[in-house]
Amino acid sequence: MKKRVYIGGIMTLLLLLAPVFGYCQWGDALVQSMPNGSIDWSNGIIQAKGIGAPPQALYGKPQARPMAIRAAQLDAYRNLLELVQGVRVSSTTLVKNYVTENDVIMTRVDGLVKGAKTVKTEYMSDGTVEVTLQMSINGDFARVILPPAIGVPEQPPAAIPQQPVPGEGEAPVAAPAVYTGLVVDARGLDAKPAMAPRILDEDGKEVYGSAHVSREYAIQQGMSGYSKRIEAAVANERVADNPLVVKGLRTEGPGRCDIVISNADADKIRNASGNLSFLEKCRVMIVVD
Repeated sequence: MKKRVYIGGIMTLLLLLAPVFGYCQWGDALVQSMPNGSIDWSNGIIQAKGIGAPPQALYGKPQARPMAIRAAQLDAYRNLLELVQGVRVSSTTLVKNYVTENDVIMTRVDGLVKGAKTVKTEYMSDGTVEVTLQMSINGDFARVILPPAIGVPEQPPAAIPQQPVPGEGEAPVAAPAVYTGLVVDARGLDAKPAMAPRILDEDGKEVYGSAHVSREYAIQQGMSGYSKRIEAAVANERVADNPLVVKGLRTEGPGRCDIVISNADADKIRNASGNLSFLEKCRVMIVVD
């Protein structure tokens, strides 16, 4: 019994010392921790907790637990909706901006929240119940939130230039590098995650963004993956086996979600053989602190 009290005291102390908002060190995953839940940006998952208690008059009676569960579920739904509305879509936009301006989007988001999966139910000794709900940022939610304009415009296939045959004694021209994805190292920049981040060159021109991707890929897996370790990002199946690794110089925009890279690195991406393919398929990882 003393051991339980001791452990419980330590856990309480850790919770009190922890920041109210922050990014947790959960392995390689980027997890944004909040008082009533969390957003796992690496796995595209939002979780929210709710606590419920039965009416005082029902304590000790058979109806107490079902009433407590229902109260916890309602509390979790409210908390999940609050978390969802705070999800950053871009450097200038939150989900709540869409919800407050568009009744259709508000109705759809509310429906997705109410359809969230219960992943954990805990029964406390005092009769209260804690419920944890979970939903994905990708899939149906992304389909509602991501702007319809996202997607690569239809273009005729580019003509393949004829490579001149090298003359006698001339060295053959090296073929452009073939990369399987892009890893942007944004550590040390205080960069923040978003559903639709952009990569810009030093002149502010977009290197990667909504105009470069397939909307369906963006919906199903997100426009970018996130990691806290460069080694994990490079090895991630999203960009393996030969990703181009570039270093972020600074962030852009009020939300600090858009990353500026050097013009030289931007040219590497633009000139890389097959770059349109890996960009279109959202084969991009961003590494943040």
